[in-house]
Amino acid sequence: MGLWAIAAIGAFFVKGLCGFANTLVFTSVLGFASDNVNISPVELVLGFPPNLILAWKERKNLEPKVFIPLMAIVLAGSVPGAFFLKNTNAQTLKAAFGFLVVFLGIEMLLREYQKKKSKGSKVVLGIIGLVAGVLSGLFGVGALLAAYVGRVTENSGEFKANFSAVFIAENLFRIILYGVLGIITASTLKQSFMLMPFMLAGLLAGMKSSRALDEKVVKKLVVILLIISGCVMIGKNL
Repeated sequence: MGLWAIAAIGAFFVKGLCGFANTLVFTSVLGFASDNVNISPVELVLGFPPNLILAWKERKNLEPKVFIPLMAIVLAGSVPGAFFLKNTNAQTLKAAFGFLVVFLGIEMLLREYQKKKSKGSKVVLGIIGLVAGVLSGLFGVGALLAAYVGRVTENSGEFKANFSAVFIAENLFRIILYGVLGIITASTLKQSFMLMPFMLAGLLAGMKSSRALDEKVVKKLVVILLIISGCVMIGKNL
């Protein structure tokens, strides 16, 4: 339980600070000791309240033209992702998640050094949304979606508001889907509720720290650590 508590505090500190990457942190920390089919449903239940909190806090920055299309496409991709999670070999998923973490980590790191944002297109939106939906169904990972939202929003407030709005709908849909598929169980809910105080402590600390710490520096540090953890996970599961 101790490792789960540490993972919850660290993951949601990052969520409060940056608005995303909580799932990557949570799953990377626990992936060495547990299978994704046990980690993802717990993180899903834990991640729903923070999305509500951040969306409400930044509600003035919500842009329907940004979050509504993404909502629809991400939901469509969540179904096949959930079926893969339930029916795929655990070791294969861990190795795949390691490659995913490294790929997304490199993409996020490179994006931090870009001075100009690239304009979003409907084709890119569709591809990113569907792939992000499948990844969300599998791991709850929204980093790929964050790469797109980060390009079509102007500041941290807009990013957190619209990203969280998309995942409020995605979380609700996936909670129902996981329940139907038997991925979320009574044990999952019990463990999630036991971790809630640690999640809230991390989230509130991250939100307060976002006023004092340089977000860019923290993001780069988190991304570098994620890339390292992804490489280790690949090595252990291939």
